[in-house]
Amino acid sequence: MSPNPGWLQHLDAGKWAEIGQATLDTLLMLAGALPLTLLIGLPLGIALFLTGPRQLRAQPRLYGVLSLIINILRSVPFIILMIVMIPLTLAAMGTSLGVRGAILPLVVGAAPFYARLVETSLREVDRGIIEACQAMGATTRQIVLRALLPEALPGLIAGATVTTVALIGYTAMGGAIGSGGLGDLAYRDGYLRSHTDVAVVTVLLLLLLVQALQTLGDKLVARFSRR
Repeated sequence: MSPNPGWLQHLDAGKWAEIGQATLDTLLMLAGALPLTLLIGLPLGIALFLTGPRQLRAQPRLYGVLSLIINILRSVPFIILMIVMIPLTLAAMGTSLGVRGAILPLVVGAAPFYARLVETSLREVDRGIIEACQAMGATTRQIVLRALLPEALPGLIAGATVTTVALIGYTAMGGAIGSGGLGDLAYRDGYLRSHTDVAVVTVLLLLLLVQALQTLGDKLVARFSRR
């Protein structure tokens, strides 16, 4: 009788080592892509807000161009985006495979998503706060840094949490074309080799990771929402 009966029959020590490495690769992709996603998405979202209709620096044409680019990037399925970006990824990262090859497509796919969430959060700030700052002679920079961002902080954190969860999904999808991580292991062993036990374990690990990050994000939102 197998020492691992039932659905765990294929999970020997070597397989658990593969699962551990795949988990580490997923975390590395997340750690590499998330900071860049937030650094790009935040100013992009602020630009969308400021240039939007009836805002501080309304510029309909610029807003239209930015919105079009963001909408296009958001509408492309992530696997297709990774394939289309292979030449650029090769030029910038030296490879289109593994953790390093996944980071650039992850950022390009997630930054526009976060930018929209930032724009939405800023729009929810009470208009009276902006008008009060203008009445006191505050510059646009001062209004953004000292009024808009502090007031919108809970929404920005919630948006970052949603974006993080989306990134985890992207890393799993990227596994189908060699990005590594839990998605790659689930596709290679769970689907191609019909090892259902491997697929179940990888899915459970992804669910636990998502739940942990969502819980952390919710706690941060609750903390910064207190007045």
